[in-house]
Amino acid sequence: MRIWDIPAKGLCRNHLLGEHRELHAIWSILTTGKKGYAFHPETQRWKGRLRALYLRHQDLVQEMNQRGYKHQSPLDVRLATGEAGQTEFVDSPEIQRKILGKKKCGCRV
Repeated sequence: MRIWDIPAKGLCRNHLLGEHRELHAIWSILTTGKKGYAFHPETQRWKGRLRALYLRHQDLVQEMNQRGYKHQSPLDVRLATGEAGQTEFVDSPEIQRKILGKKKCGCRV
């Protein structure tokens, strides 16, 4: 489970679409009280930052649209509360770039 803290435009197809799917899972956990992965570090860092998660989703959607994907799973903006920026990281953005760089997957980091 991972939400990257690098620009969506730099993500390869697999990481872009995978992050979008995982973001929806985290959103669902935090907005409906679902238990699955509720205590995962990636989920925990978004508590109190649904606005930031919503904005990340918008960034992913914009990139998906630019690549020709038809996005059909909007988030409810009324639930986008809390901080608008993310300051907690499981891995720093610098380490995330290194992780993606080692994967040789097409991510432009």
